[in-house]
Amino acid sequence: MAATPDGPIAIYYEHPDWFRPLFAELDRRGIAYERIDAAAHSYDPGETDSPYSLVFNRASPSAYLRGHGQVTFHTQSWLRHLERIGVPVVNGATAYEMETSKALQLDILSELGLPYPRARVINDPALAPQAAEGLRFPVIVKANIGGSGAGITRFDSAAALREAATAGTIDLGIDRVALVQELAPLRDAHITRVEVLNGKFLYAINVYPADNSFNLCPADICQTTGGVELSRAACAVDAQKNGMRVEQATPPREIIREVERIASRVDLDVGGIEYLIDDRDGKHYFYDINALSNFVADGPNVVGFDPFARLVDYLADRAGSGRRETGGGRGEQARASSATTTKVDEAPTSRVLLPASR
Repeated sequence: MAATPDGPIAIYYEHPDWFRPLFAELDRRGIAYERIDAAAHSYDPGETDSPYSLVFNRASPSAYLRGHGQVTFHTQSWLRHLERIGVPVVNGATAYEMETSKALQLDILSELGLPYPRARVINDPALAPQAAEGLRFPVIVKANIGGSGAGITRFDSAAALREAATAGTIDLGIDRVALVQELAPLRDAHITRVEVLNGKFLYAINVYPADNSFNLCPADICQTTGGVELSRAACAVDAQKNGMRVEQATPPREIIREVERIASRVDLDVGGIEYLIDDRDGKHYFYDINALSNFVADGPNVVGFDPFARLVDYLADRAGSGRRETGGGRGEQARASSATTTKVDEAPTSRVLLPASR
């Protein structure tokens, strides 16, 4: 029971735009890979072999927003099947289970003794007002399975929450489970997203949300805080309509260590872990763990290197596929990014990003 050592890398994905830079980098290096449409997929539970050397899981919890609600639970079954028959998986069943449950994420943070905004878990919209008792307003009702800010509604008072519960307008999402959670005021109006690769620190960015938006997808960001327009090669068609801004960040080493503890606990190979600084007390709180890591748009302009190049280094190493490259440029590429991750003690310093000349 095993993978095929000289088989292609399988990229299991659903979103039509987010992974173009990944495919382009694989093509540039001549690495054999196969695209698998997560929205139209089948498998044989009785099989004992796979044609792939490695499966890279890129299924998104927000697939239901694009009419692909069938992806979420099918993916979990297939990942467990692959692991049972011995196929290496990047972001496998454990990481994906965590990705598709905000409630589980909070349990994990609690287990690790790490801070997060106070919250309660409900499975009936009528319980939302009761669950909010003792929490500080504003609060949000956050669907257990979301993605790109979907399934989050803000309530500024207990009266507003009761009114919505009475009117039956609170939506708990596709699995009918949600968090009722405090919405902390952001210090300096931003959150910080720390990306990991091979479970270790890769880079960090501060994301300044658009007004009244919970979509913090880094691939959808239009510009830096200095006004530099970013290349939108990985973005959805409507991404330029948002007002998000981004800058490179340098989290404290202790927070980076906490991020790596989270990644280790949930078998997160590639992902983004987000935290905020509560302006009321100046403390940091983790609030989201993303197994579907969309790298920031135009990485070289924001963090000083191309994260997709390092990701492909990692995939090739995991699959043992370096010998199948045909592009001839890997030696230089490997030397340019000799380590797939950045050590904590070598965290990059923040850079000032100047507006583009006109």
